[in-house]
Amino acid sequence: MKNNIFRRVFNFYYEGFRSMTIGRTLWAIIIIKLIVMFLILKVFFFPNFLKNNFDSDNERSDYVIEQLTKPNE
Repeated sequence: MKNNIFRRVFNFYYEGFRSMTIGRTLWAIIIIKLIVMFLILKVFFFPNFLKNNFDSDNERSDYVIEQLTKPNE
């Protein structure tokens, strides 16, 4: 019985997306915008702090442990 419910839900969405005309274009625009936003945000606004500031894995791990275990000030 549960399989039947999942199949009905899947078919509901599948048929809905299949019969779209303008919706396909809108979903394509949404997906492209999300990909561009995340790639640009990652590259320009979230640089790899640990890789840029520390040379070895040991230094990185020591820094992370220090930050996690230091008391709140």
